[in-house]
Amino acid sequence: MADIFEDRSSGLESPGYNAAEINPSDTTDLAFTSRALFVGAPGDLRVTMAGGDTLTFANLAAGFVPLRIRRVHASGTTASSIVAVW
Repeated sequence: MADIFEDRSSGLESPGYNAAEINPSDTTDLAFTSRALFVGAPGDLRVTMAGGDTLTFANLAAGFVPLRIRRVHASGTTASSIVAVW
């Protein structure tokens, strides 16, 4: 299938180009810093941001969250079916 946008540069405001399911871990960073996350089932999301801050987003609804994340922690995360988009 032809991609008529393949010669365009991709920025943070652009749609995601790659995605991967996340297995939350307290010790391992994501392979790539996310452009956004998709949360499939609502709950709390404990993350380390791209800038290094670690915090919990409480009571997130299911859907896309425009956050640049480098780690999703297992402890403190109750949301599930999380996908990183970059």
